[in-house]
Amino acid sequence: MSIQAITPVILCGGSGTRLWPLSRKSFPKQFVPLIDGKSLLQLTLERVAHISPEARTNTLCVAAEDHRFLVAEAMHAASVGTSVILEPCARNTAAAMALAALQAQPQDLLLFCPADHHIPDAAAFTAMVQQGCAAATAGAIVTFGVVPSFPSTAYGYIQRGALNAEGHSSQVARFIEKPTADKAQQLLLQGDVLWNAGIFLVQAQVLIKALHAHAPDILQSCREAMVGASQDQSFIRPEAAAFTTCRAESIDYAVLEQHANVAVVPFSGAWSDVGSWNAVANLTPPDNEGNRIDGQGLALQASNTYIHAPHRPVVALGTQDLLIIDTPDALLVATSSHAEQVKQVVARLESQQTPQAAQHRKVARPWGWYDSVDAGERYQVKRITVRPGAKLSLQMHHHRAEHWIVVKGTALVTRGDEEILLTENQSTYIPLGVKHRLENPGKTELELIEVQSGGYLGEDDIVRFEDTYGRVVVQIIEA
Repeated sequence: MSIQAITPVILCGGSGTRLWPLSRKSFPKQFVPLIDGKSLLQLTLERVAHISPEARTNTLCVAAEDHRFLVAEAMHAASVGTSVILEPCARNTAAAMALAALQAQPQDLLLFCPADHHIPDAAAFTAMVQQGCAAATAGAIVTFGVVPSFPSTAYGYIQRGALNAEGHSSQVARFIEKPTADKAQQLLLQGDVLWNAGIFLVQAQVLIKALHAHAPDILQSCREAMVGASQDQSFIRPEAAAFTTCRAESIDYAVLEQHANVAVVPFSGAWSDVGSWNAVANLTPPDNEGNRIDGQGLALQASNTYIHAPHRPVVALGTQDLLIIDTPDALLVATSSHAEQVKQVVARLESQQTPQAAQHRKVARPWGWYDSVDAGERYQVKRITVRPGAKLSLQMHHHRAEHWIVVKGTALVTRGDEEILLTENQSTYIPLGVKHRLENPGKTELELIEVQSGGYLGEDDIVRFEDTYGRVVVQIIEA
């Protein structure tokens, strides 16, 4: 099913604390492979690619600078060509949507979608969007509301007003904050409320006019930032100083709750914002005792227990109503009733300066990733994977030497004035202070073990001389 030309805009913000320890600030939930080995962002990109013939090539993402290569990887996996607006800092959805509207043509119909929602029925999603086109083309800001299946306290609600003339949308009577349990039950009994899905369809010029009316300061900051924007391949970088002055506020508070012409289209298909471990657990079918197992978990004499164990066996014996989330460097055990309080756990870990609060042991890089396998005094061991055709920067270190052992694939190594081709079980040594580069010239992934030794092993001991990915060179910076 296809519809009129629409530009999908994927909002890729989010700090990733609600699904800790799997999701973290450096690797938020939209990038985590959660469903059939795919990330929620990849699934979102695949879903919006079907809404119109042009969508596969004109999709726009708005993301954090630190996540630019994670977005690029998801785009490649979804076979979607797109531009990415890189926010210098997080300023919530009103600013993110303003940047996209200013980048678009005035008449463009923009479909704003969060990157971290799960909507398994792409055809139903496309039909929902199509039902909102008439109202959006006529000048409304169209939002989409999910028909509630239970009295949730985790979502905001939208109360429907009069049905619009085209017959698919209704005027929004009011937006309702996340309610208490009693209030949620009352709302459900009314029969005229929907969960607020945070998905919007609107012409660029309509959104800009609404921002001018209700949040002119946000629009002005974003306008100044886009006037001073620079572009690097598919990455659009708003001017940082102007954008930093922008007020942080959601589009709901900044515009929608004050705007007169807001319409809502109901959606009755399966939908989840995957906003807690309970929501993740519900994506896995239960056994006869209500246990849900993802990976190498084993539940014995247990009931209503969810185990996420992709790396090693995890056994739950005699447990009830538990969430058990295992990762290589952190473990979460919580009762199901406390799933919404995981953010408080992360805040506590951050206050104690616990690295696992924000960082994964496995770290994404534009060329692939590395996993810190072991570390001790004056040494560190990493497992490095380099994608086909990718290469690290030409660099050197002041304080460490490195030994590389190829486990799989072929490595082209630059070491000083030499170029060395290494295959499986071969190795090389990079002395301290020597310029070097690692490249994968093959068609399969390159995997190697790196052993670092020296007095300082921090990631900021890198001096770059050349870099394929536009990172700053000839100064000490983050890897």
